[in-house]
Amino acid sequence: MSDTPDTVAQTPDQPQATPSVTTPQPSATKGTTTVLAGAALAISAAALVMAALPYFGVGIGPQVRGYLLNNPQILDEMITARQQAEDQSVSSAIDAAAKANPQLLAHDARDPAVGPENAKVTVIQFFDYRCPGCKAVSVPYREMMARHPDVRFVFKEWPILDNGETVTSNYAARAALAANQQGKFMAVHAALMDERALTVDVINQILQEQGVDMAAAQKAIASPDTARHITDIHTTGVALGLRGTPTFFVNGKASASIDPAEVERMIEAAK
Repeated sequence: MSDTPDTVAQTPDQPQATPSVTTPQPSATKGTTTVLAGAALAISAAALVMAALPYFGVGIGPQVRGYLLNNPQILDEMITARQQAEDQSVSSAIDAAAKANPQLLAHDARDPAVGPENAKVTVIQFFDYRCPGCKAVSVPYREMMARHPDVRFVFKEWPILDNGETVTSNYAARAALAANQQGKFMAVHAALMDERALTVDVINQILQEQGVDMAAAQKAIASPDTARHITDIHTTGVALGLRGTPTFFVNGKASASIDPAEVERMIEAAK
């Protein structure tokens, strides 16, 4: 199977009974960093260094060039610091939107969830089953969940990676919600995240392997109520200003990182 789920052919994938849902398309997932983006940041960082040197009485000569070539970690440190500042700025804007509209992250009984309903700490995750970043953090995130049985973990199905030719993300989200109605969400969720090459046929196979009643599941997948649920999550994501998946909230505050370790630090702080 392919290592890049976004490139898998998706042809026979939409049953006629499944209502369509218009999906907003963020430009990229949070968990994906391209080479071009890294190069642009490096060039930008180098330009900042060069521009700042005259203010410190330093000319751009062979010595400066040699120093930068011999100490390239300086640019790495600048890039990291800049990215962290940008991530924090985005998180602050999302936090402001969440604070101004608390109903956006209010309890929704339709969402799959694990943990006590009266938990002191609630973690909400927005995700797409075809998102490389979501898949990369899925196992450590589930391990973190096991370490915190007193925390409420809520799953927001936000399929944003479909386009005019593919519906696999949306179908996977519907399938997981159908499994949730049968009390089999986590098993199906884990299997969908662990599968690197999702298609509709593969998703159906996962449902069957996890003991999901397929007749009931197909009705739920095609249900207008399921479509409405996913549309409501889209609306919430847009209203919050989310940039992509995965995005995590701990007691209403967005994590600046997709790293489960950062989410766990926020959990400990909230406790």
